[in-house]
Formats: sequence, C-alpha cells, structure tokens
Amino acid sequence: MVPRKLDIRRIQELLSVFPVVTILGSRQCGKTTLARQLKVDHYFDLENPRDLARLEQPQLVFESLSGLIVVDEIQRL
Repeated sequence: MVPRKLDIRRIQELLSVFPVVTILGSRQCGKTTLARQLKVDHYFDLENPRDLARLEQPQLVFESLSGLIVVDEIQRL
C-alpha cells in the first residue's frame, strides 16, 4: 500500500470547506484504498448488492445520517 498521508490531509482540508469531495482517477489507482483510510462514519460500496439496494432512495438514507459518508462506485446509482 502506498502511503497517502498528503492525499488524506488534502481531502480533510477540502472537507472542512466543501460538503462534497470527489476522488477521481484511473482504474485501479487506489481511490477506494484512499477513501477507506479516511475516518469514515458511513461507507457504501455500490458493487455490493446490499449497499446498492439500501440506496434505492438515497435522499431518505442520507437525511438520516451524519458525519463522513463515502459512496464508492457511485456511477452504479
């Protein structure tokens, strides 16, 4: 695993200013690994059918959550 301290720090800085931060990159470059290294309160992996089903009505789900929420593979929504 590649150390990502600078990346994590930058994402945390962005989250202190913006309510939504997107991690972009080519396939298999470590986006999921980076997201999992953050102090996440709620994690949804939309390649997991159970998580995908939970987000059939995303507004209802997100309204009831607080803290840092990560939605991985969001293009499946």
